Amino acid sequence: MSAGRLLSLLLLLQSRGRVTARAVAEELGVSVRTAYRDVARLQDAGVPVYAEPGRGGGYRLLDGYRTRLTGLSEGEARALLFAGLPGPAADLGLAAEVTAARLKLLAALPAGPREEAERTAAVFHLDAPGWYREPEPAPHLPLLVDAVLTGRAVDVRYRRWREPREVRRRLCPYGLVLKSGTWYLVAAAEQRTATYRVAQVLDAVVSDERFDRPADFDLGAYWASYLDDFETRRYTGTATVRLSPRGLRRLPDNVPPYVARAAEAAAGAPGDDGWVETVIPVESVPHACGELLRLGADVEVVAPPELRAALAATVAALARTYGVR
Repeated sequence: MSAGRLLSLLLLLQSRGRVTARAVAEELGVSVRTAYRDVARLQDAGVPVYAEPGRGGGYRLLDGYRTRLTGLSEGEARALLFAGLPGPAADLGLAAEVTAARLKLLAALPAGPREEAERTAAVFHLDAPGWYREPEPAPHLPLLVDAVLTGRAVDVRYRRWREPREVRRRLCPYGLVLKSGTWYLVAAAEQRTATYRVAQVLDAVVSDERFDRPADFDLGAYWASYLDDFETRRYTGTATVRLSPRGLRRLPDNVPPYVARAAEAAAGAPGDDGWVETVIPVESVPHACGELLRLGADVEVVAPPELRAALAATVAALARTYGVR
């Protein structure tokens, strides 16, 4: 029996209010039978846990019962400090609050864990944006944070890629996601949930309308599903290509991971010349032409003929530009 698991159960009851045995089992990674035994052990230890029978019931602590838990392990202290990574906190308008919380946390720790936590914080730094790109300004992000946390709808003027380019929407914001240095808002609008790039929000005003986020909405699950759907919608065609050994090595550095994984999965055995034939997903002929040109002479397009012709025309134009006969 793990004392740490009993402590986790106590904190779970304290933070959730009411929780079922099945939820305890899923949260702590144990069987439902073990969850029942753990609750009984808490009761034997004098913790006022009682069961509420019937549908919607579960276990809960006696009203007003709180436990004071001041001990943190060194690993837990390190983990809490990572929650205060400065870049995203500043974007969200929470830099001062995170700094204050970090100082209070450090002050509350004994000398050993405090020194270890400070050493850990000193050797990690988050730089969220990808290479070769500047971070996007998102001046309306703090306002959207407030709308997410208070459950209020927000009226926005938004710039999108298709016509009409500028639209007005009333959004019920469910959450925010930071992806490679770019902030995205997940919100409900017009009977559907959609994703909005925060940097493309031109104006935003928080309204007086209140809304309830669906109880079963999971931001992480939604985002994973959105990414899968995005890749499927983005790549609508395929191309058959041949890659030299050098081209095969360089491919992951010059195309998105989705394309590189597909190329690896579809690759045949190397020929006598060492070249490999494979199939890659493509977004469009012009886009694929631009990506494959990065590989120079280490790639040959076999099909479709229009992509092969586009590459040939581009190479011929380059030859004329540089005076190659």
